[in-house]
Formats: sequence, C-alpha cells, structure tokens
Amino acid sequence: MERIILASKSPRRKQLLEWAEIPFDVMVKDTDEMYPASLPIDQVPVYIARNKALAVKEELSHDRLILAADTVVVLNGKVIGKPVNKENAIAILTELSGQVHEVITGVVLMRDDAEIAFADITEVEFHKLSPQQIEFYVNKYKPYDKAGAYAIQEWIGVVGIKRVKGDFYNVMGLPVSRVMKAILEFEN
Repeated sequence: MERIILASKSPRRKQLLEWAEIPFDVMVKDTDEMYPASLPIDQVPVYIARNKALAVKEELSHDRLILAADTVVVLNGKVIGKPVNKENAIAILTELSGQVHEVITGVVLMRDDAEIAFADITEVEFHKLSPQQIEFYVNKYKPYDKAGAYAIQEWIGVVGIKRVKGDFYNVMGLPVSRVMKAILEFEN
C-alpha cells in the first residue's frame, strides 16, 4: 500500500491508522472550520475535511493520496463543537448526559482531481452522569480539543456510555474499515 498523507494532527487518527497498518505521513495546514449555515448537518464534517485536504494539496509538489477527516457531535439536530473552556465542557457533557446523540465523521480522500467523500454516523447513548462525574472527567482529562467534550476511549467512555450503535472507531475520529475500502478504490 502506498504511503498516504494524513491531513490531521489528531493523535487518535494517527493511532487508528497505525493500528490498521496504513503507512502515512502527517501534513497539516491550519484551516477555518466554519461552514455555511445552510449545509445539511451530515455534510458539515465532510465540508471541513475537504477544506483540510485542499489546503494540504496546495502545499504538495507531487501527487499523493490525501486523507482528511473531521468529527462533529450532534444532539437534537444541533452541532456541538469543541468546548472553549472548562465551564463550556461541563455544560456540553451535562447536556449529553442521559441522551442519545450522533457522532458524524466526514472523510475526504483526494488525489489529483479524483475524490471520495463520505460521512459515517454512529449513535451514542450516555448513562445519566452526575455533576461530580462530569467535573472529575473535565478536570482530569481536559477534553478541550474533542468534539462533544469527550473521548470514547477515555474514562468517561468506559463508565458513562450505555450504548453505541455503529462504528466505535468512528467515535474515536475515523471509521477505519470504511477508509481502508476507499483507499483500496484509489489503488485499483
């Protein structure tokens, strides 16, 4: 398999690609994560991922396969981003407590003028979390770089998640099996 370019600084995405034994190099260019308000919610992370891939593509001097991804959490039709501070993280987790929400990861693979883009959706249900549990998690794990203010592979996922319907790894930030199929499509 050819080495791809991962257009993400996410340690979780790097780890997932390593687990899948997909060879890659990381190349990141800061991009704006704003999106048009009229965009359907399931297309928001695809739009952001595409912008990440395009920014990296502009920097490349030769043709390489680029993988970019973005993850959002959606509760009751509203996109919940990354928390801006401790109070915001606590408020987000309080809102998610006892609720079912969706985690949507948008993926874009791009080389030359060819592109494969998709969104993968996983449903996650939290147990009712106490204020003490939420505060403990936020204080210890500081989830400020995580959509929805949590990481499923950390303490809160182990004790706080009641049910996952869909790809577990999608909640970590990358639906790896689907990505692998898309990479193989580019290689054929």
